[in-house]
Amino acid sequence: MPLTGMGPGLIWGLDFTAEGAQPVQHCDSALAGQFRWLHLNLADHGTRRWIETADILPVAVRELLLSTDTHQRALVDGGAVGCVLHDFERDFDVADTARVGALRIALTATLMLTTRLHPLRSADIARHRLEREAAGIGPAQALELLVGAISENVADISRTLGADVQRAEDAFLEGHHPPAARDLIGIRRRSAQLHRLLMGMRGVLQRLEQDEDLPEPLLPVVEKLAQRLQSIDADILGVQGELRLLRDELDTQEAQRTNQNLYILSIVTALMLPATLVTGIFGMNTGGLPFADGPWGTLHATILAVAAAGATYLLLRWMGFMRR
Repeated sequence: MPLTGMGPGLIWGLDFTAEGAQPVQHCDSALAGQFRWLHLNLADHGTRRWIETADILPVAVRELLLSTDTHQRALVDGGAVGCVLHDFERDFDVADTARVGALRIALTATLMLTTRLHPLRSADIARHRLEREAAGIGPAQALELLVGAISENVADISRTLGADVQRAEDAFLEGHHPPAARDLIGIRRRSAQLHRLLMGMRGVLQRLEQDEDLPEPLLPVVEKLAQRLQSIDADILGVQGELRLLRDELDTQEAQRTNQNLYILSIVTALMLPATLVTGIFGMNTGGLPFADGPWGTLHATILAVAAAGATYLLLRWMGFMRR
């Protein structure tokens, strides 16, 4: 049954034939090859109306595509696979942002349907690959290409974060402009975001692996993608481990610097205490103060205060409190 009532929500579409990929102008047009990929804009009301009447998709899959819930999940119904995966949004002038968007997928034997509310990076990567290599595209290859595009984008960000951590570590070891702990908060936040994204996506693929209704041709691809995501997640955990060690070193260095400052302050306080005691005694307005009647009383009191401080210094050094 042809799909009708699309409206203007088609972002791009491709039919895959023996000769290659052919662009799709209307979603309700006849299928030119054996498989079709449509990428739709969910912000368009025409898209939502078209999905509601798309009899080629089971009801549960249509509900998943139209749901406002954005957590990552998957279902298999009537030979069709529906998924919600997370990917990073992009702006017109920025390819990668820190905003996470939901990519909704419906996959049948003849159709791959992807929808989103905001532009996503993975759709651009997938389209560029399809334009270069479109031979032999089917449901399994389309799913592998799409999830592979998301994982490739995450891997690129992970490598960038790893390089940032290594540069910060080199600066710390060399002592030239070492980073402060607060300078690494951005890296920590982004790596945690990547880890949560990959954990959710791995959970989706693992649930698909365990679903007995999953079409047999998709099972090897799902297993392969789960292993790839696990490998990328291990790299991100490695970056987090390096970052944690670097932050521990920075915290240790800061603690040592604080302790050194407190030590110096304590020594100065101990040296000044006897001198303060001497000046306090001579500052009392009482009778019988020594050196009060002579012309050199102030000089004698000063010498006494300096001598008291010197004696305190020698005592602290003899007791081992003065370290080089």
